[in-house]
Amino acid sequence: MNAWYLICFLSALAVFIAFTNQYVLKMQTTIAITTGSVVISLLLILAVKMLGDQTALFITQVVAGIDFNQLLLKGMLGFLLFAGALEIDLTALRKQRWEITILVLFSTLVSTLIVGYLSFYIFGMLNFPVPLIYCLLFGALISPTDPIAVLAIIKQMSAPQGISIQVEGESLFNDGVGLVIFTTIFSVAFYGTEAHFVDVAELFLVDAIGGIVFGLVIAVVGHFVIINCKDINIRLLVTLTIPSAGFALANIWEISGALAMVTSGILLGNITRQKAIKRRGPDGTRYVKDFWHATDSFLNALLFLIIGMLIVTMPFSWEVIGLGLIMIPVVLFARFISVGSPYLIFKRFRHYDKHSIKILTWGGLRGGLALAMAAAIPSGEIMIKGFDLHDLIVIITYVVVIFSIIVQGLTISPLIQRSIEAAKHKTDN
Repeated sequence: MNAWYLICFLSALAVFIAFTNQYVLKMQTTIAITTGSVVISLLLILAVKMLGDQTALFITQVVAGIDFNQLLLKGMLGFLLFAGALEIDLTALRKQRWEITILVLFSTLVSTLIVGYLSFYIFGMLNFPVPLIYCLLFGALISPTDPIAVLAIIKQMSAPQGISIQVEGESLFNDGVGLVIFTTIFSVAFYGTEAHFVDVAELFLVDAIGGIVFGLVIAVVGHFVIINCKDINIRLLVTLTIPSAGFALANIWEISGALAMVTSGILLGNITRQKAIKRRGPDGTRYVKDFWHATDSFLNALLFLIIGMLIVTMPFSWEVIGLGLIMIPVVLFARFISVGSPYLIFKRFRHYDKHSIKILTWGGLRGGLALAMAAAIPSGEIMIKGFDLHDLIVIITYVVVIFSIIVQGLTISPLIQRSIEAAKHKTDN
């Protein structure tokens, strides 16, 4: 069995879990599939370690041969970000553009630094001497949040729009910014880029600004083609070329494909869609929206199952799992400080829901992007106390992400309900 067959079978498994969840667990779909991937991973680990099952061993060998850097960061990520950006309401986004901009730029960077330095000191105290540059790399990959799971809960519960757009807008844009920060630190750590402020700032700005400009160009071209195209199937195919060929071209030019996809997705999802509705009617665009919504859910489901299979191939150790558990409060603390401190200023100019910081902190779930970036770290190059740095970071990230999605995702509802009640109370008064 080759890697393509494995992905096909995992795709079928993702759909089966999603279908079964409707009647059995009745969780939010992403949470259910994440839980399913953890259970399957544990079963395979037990099969390999205890029974020596040949089928399980064969699967782990196939998974080990997959180039996760190419599959996730250079492939699936473009579709995930573009699909998510298409759902952004630009009108609502404009109302909180300053808050979201500060949360995306300031909070992501501050969280990266807090997690990086705290993990460096904690690892050192535990006699795990991980160099600072790799701790900062971990901080960069774990700081971006995933909007998929918590947004589904927020929309399902009809949370106030202010909370929804803050979580959604910040999550999508900090994916792109977080990836740029990760790429910049990655270049210093593995490609020998000089760690001078000017060099690092130039690398960051070229990557970020280049991605945004390229996204604008893609959006303009896509808008013109879609508006003037008479065939509905070709209009759908045009949207497919953006996260495929467009994302690939951004990677070749070494600019941020993530920010390009977010920028183009927001513009096409708002300006182009409204123009197309006026020309073709709502039925002319609804199928595109439905297609990308389904694609988004499917790819996220597949991503977690693939990462779950990747974990099976790694040497597990209670020591490393313990490090992952220690990092959970570190990441939550960094999240609280990085989103809470800007609100001290925000509150001087506008009234906000009193639960905003709590929801943004506890609802800042980590997801597929963090795992994808962790999987992209080179394997077999850096050893820490006998552990491959790649395996060490992936397992720690996996522990944090699983806690984030399952525990935080399942317990965020009471906070959202309080926000809804507070909004109703304010309206009644």
